[in-house]
Amino acid sequence: MYEILDDINSPADLKSLTEEQLEQLCNELRNYIVSSCSHNPGHLGSSLGAVEIAVALHRVFDAPKDKIVWDVGHQAYAHKIITGRREQFVHNREKGGLSGFPKMSESEYDAFGTGHASTSISAALGMAVADRMNGIDASHIAVIGDGAMSGGLAFEGLNNAGSQKCNLLVILNDNRISIDVPNDAIHRHLMRITSGVRYNRIKRGIWRRLGDSKFRDFLQALTHSTKKFLLHGSSTVSMFDSLGFRYFGPVDGNDLHQVISMLNRLKKIDGPKILHLITVKGMGYKPAEDNPEIWHAPGKFDPETGETVHSKEGPDKYQTVFGETVTEMAAADSRIVGITPAMLRGSSLDIMKARFPERVFDVGIAEGHAVTFSAGLAAAGMLPVCSIYSTFMQRAYDNVIHDVALQNLKVIFSLDRAGLVGEDGATHQGVFDLAAFRSVPGIAIASPLNEGDLRNLLHSAAGSDYPATIIRYPRGCGEGAPWRGLPFSDIPFGKAVKLSEGSRMAILSIGPIGNRCAEVVAQAKARFSAEIMHYDMRFLKPIDTEALADACAKADTILTAEDGTTVGGLHSAVCEYVADRGLDKRVIAVGVPDRFIEQASVKEQYTECKMAFENILEKVSEIFGK
Repeated sequence: MYEILDDINSPADLKSLTEEQLEQLCNELRNYIVSSCSHNPGHLGSSLGAVEIAVALHRVFDAPKDKIVWDVGHQAYAHKIITGRREQFVHNREKGGLSGFPKMSESEYDAFGTGHASTSISAALGMAVADRMNGIDASHIAVIGDGAMSGGLAFEGLNNAGSQKCNLLVILNDNRISIDVPNDAIHRHLMRITSGVRYNRIKRGIWRRLGDSKFRDFLQALTHSTKKFLLHGSSTVSMFDSLGFRYFGPVDGNDLHQVISMLNRLKKIDGPKILHLITVKGMGYKPAEDNPEIWHAPGKFDPETGETVHSKEGPDKYQTVFGETVTEMAAADSRIVGITPAMLRGSSLDIMKARFPERVFDVGIAEGHAVTFSAGLAAAGMLPVCSIYSTFMQRAYDNVIHDVALQNLKVIFSLDRAGLVGEDGATHQGVFDLAAFRSVPGIAIASPLNEGDLRNLLHSAAGSDYPATIIRYPRGCGEGAPWRGLPFSDIPFGKAVKLSEGSRMAILSIGPIGNRCAEVVAQAKARFSAEIMHYDMRFLKPIDTEALADACAKADTILTAEDGTTVGGLHSAVCEYVADRGLDKRVIAVGVPDRFIEQASVKEQYTECKMAFENILEKVSEIFGK
């Protein structure tokens, strides 16, 4: 089907291709990625823009001896296909298939696992130092996007790398857009450098005509020194120079010849270097080029027309409930401000920003800063609502403890994508938040049963005397519960809701999994007349000890159910209560087991973790001997 690509089984196969064949390979890679992602969705736009980078790197360097670290992995699809995973790529992000991100256990060519942003420079530097200590002669390359470069960890890595003087090459893949349109200072600075599109096109034409010659080498050296002195000698070059890096660029990252030429030259230069490449997100596929935000991860689509395949109408998404509710609250309270680390659309804070543009802050991929920035706002009398994906909140753990909880500051944290998230896999599972923050004093932790609860929890958190509150909710659609346009109801902090009465067995659930538990209770009653007590705990902290006492007084067996890890979460909290009081009770856990859950659909993951309706019903049936 593909003239060149079908014969590429490892990077070694690129070494003998002509430049014309390599350019054809780039086109075939794009077609293959578009075709595969049209029916098996993934991160499309970034990978299309980075095809030439992947081909050039594997043409010039000798992986896996040379270590290539792809930051985040959104841009690494061509790399995966080139490195012997072409046939498997059609099962990317599926259960038992490839991970959507680089993964060390998946391939020797994946030098480091990267699912979260800004880690590549630190990881590549560690490898470079280790190889130097062990006398291993190898190149080390970190490929990082302009969005990930806004993360503080990237600058920590740069700062340390400059002092180590290792042979490290950082490739800044600058497509001028991360997931949402960035508006940070780094982005604006890079835009000033790269806005000379006409200049770059003319330069590329001249370079092609000159070919590889001493005169071209002289011109390139003269251009670099002149640019350093006149164009931005006091900005970009000096910024990286001050960190101990030699700066090269900007270079057209979608011009394969130019990228290969630059990499061949930089391979011979020792020490820390940064190559600034300008690429087009969605390159080669017009719908993705025209609308890079939507085509970052578009879902299923028709590759011929570019029309996305919309799923059937269903209940409102939790993120929509959050976005509209916080906007309504902001209209009534001028203290409310919204903060998000580069997830404006994903969190639906764009709804509030459209109405109150001066009161919503997208701080870039910098979760720790988002939390401490929120703490500063709170200290000065504002009421921050900081929306972060659950898995990324892990990166701000110290900030939550030191800057918010310890100082008793009032911040509302909305943790989107909590629980099992599906195809993004182990790097993105939002299953650790309940356990991680339960031990932190001064923080309330809640999870809504449905859309109405989410709306009222947000309202109640804003009006309560409790300081910091974490409200966590899953990705995707809710339960279909009414919420829009309804008056707010106050939810008392630390109070559970009894959904059914019973004895012999009690179910204590937190979050949307409680809806499945309610269905199990109804089925158990219908099938074998079992009366089961069921509490929607709502709050993990403060936990409702009256509800626990009621359950322990009437039931011999208690089943806990949570959309998170059972180690340290609700199950642990109930076990602690029972043990502290010396009660003779059996406590059974339903939740995520103590291991990482790999990519699959959410439904498959629930079944794997024995959290689905059928699994819970089976446990209940066993208890009642049915």
